[in-house]
Amino acid sequence: MTTVLLRPLAMGDTKRCANLERQLFARDNPWPAWAFEQELRSPDHHYVAADCDGQLVGYAGIALLGPADDPENEIHTIGVDPKYQRRGIGRMLLDDLLAVADLHGGPVWLDVRTDNEAAQELYRGVGFDVVGLRKRYYQPSGADAYVMKREGP
Repeated sequence: MTTVLLRPLAMGDTKRCANLERQLFARDNPWPAWAFEQELRSPDHHYVAADCDGQLVGYAGIALLGPADDPENEIHTIGVDPKYQRRGIGRMLLDDLLAVADLHGGPVWLDVRTDNEAAQELYRGVGFDVVGLRKRYYQPSGADAYVMKREGP
């Protein structure tokens, strides 16, 4: 595999992200390009892209929330092109988000499909625990989601 480089996600990446969303999350209302554009405009969001040979092969984003004396963070999305999965790219993206969250302070929250065991394994590997269940959270599929939490540093 060639080198994967992380960089800030840019407005010019939103169509590629939307295309990957349709592949990755077809059953659950994938984000269109305008949703990524809206996320990138938010000053309290951090988005990162993974490039391989000049092509975006992954993306991830987190919201940095709460007041300075009670911060928290919420991972909004992580996606990796199916052709590039199981190569450590998801972990690279997650590590970037967690580094930003640790600087911000507070716990990190996320939702993950209960049937997405690969993602759950990734999250457990960096300290997340299941703390709740959202029944029929993902639509239109009606899939359940685990709420996972990682305490801050």
